[in-house]
Amino acid sequence: MNAPEYTFRTEWRLLATMQEISDVLEDPLDLPRWWPSVYLEVDEIARGDERGVGRRARLLTRGWLPYTLRWELTVTESRSPRGFSIEAEGDLAGNGRWTLEEAGAWTLVVYDWSVRAEKPLLRALSPWMRPILAANHRWAMRRGEESLALELLRRRAKQAAERSHIPAPPGPARHAGTVLLIAAGAAALAGFSAARRLSRPRRRRRWGR
Repeated sequence: MNAPEYTFRTEWRLLATMQEISDVLEDPLDLPRWWPSVYLEVDEIARGDERGVGRRARLLTRGWLPYTLRWELTVTESRSPRGFSIEAEGDLAGNGRWTLEEAGAWTLVVYDWSVRAEKPLLRALSPWMRPILAANHRWAMRRGEESLALELLRRRAKQAAERSHIPAPPGPARHAGTVLLIAAGAAALAGFSAARRLSRPRRRRRWGR
């Protein structure tokens, strides 16, 4: 069975320059510090060239739902500071593309993510839980926008006292276990109901009725 495929587009609008945002996004090793709700661990495998192309990192990530994903990213293209592209393999496999465009004092950040769910758990649940898994991705990206805005404020702070008043980024979700159990129960019930419908003998239609 082919792995379920997902295609997402995320748009952020931030009061910052392309260079400020690019400096944050292009460093995968710093992700667990400023985006801790999603990136739990990141280890560098290869540094890549002077533009970062070929850089590889091993990641442990999580969203709103209580499962983790182990995967690797490789930077395949750099358009710094206008964005870069990555290739993913492991529990998630596919391609991502960050695009940055300035609009006055603001920068529009677009992330296009075309990915296959290779993790066995996601393969099993995807037929019944696809909307929930998609919502999980949207939750992760909303936390990313919030965390990036806070990180930009921290980097602009000129004094430690000013920096101390900036809130910490949101941490990992802690209430998703019950949600997953409910969703898994609903998926199991839906699968059981579908199996029963398929197993019922079809009644023959009589002529004249």
